[in-house]
Amino acid sequence: MVQVRVEIDPGTASPRHTHPGEEIIYVLEGTLEYEVEGKPPVTLKAGDVLFIPAGTIHAAKNVGTGRGAELATYIVEKGKPLLTVVE
Repeated sequence: MVQVRVEIDPGTASPRHTHPGEEIIYVLEGTLEYEVEGKPPVTLKAGDVLFIPAGTIHAAKNVGTGRGAELATYIVEKGKPLLTVVE
């Protein structure tokens, strides 16, 4: 398990990507929109949680006016890459 604080500036989006294991997102601050393959976009605020299954293409964007931050918890096998960008 790996935990990372991810900070996203207003208007900034992450590239579409996958993880080899599950990701649990806990929004710490701001308003973040998540696009998860096969589902409609969802907008989350501080205190909200999102589960991303292993191998699912997804991206995040800060749709608020202030900094956004999440605590990302990754359940991954040791030695596997944490993130793979999808073209």
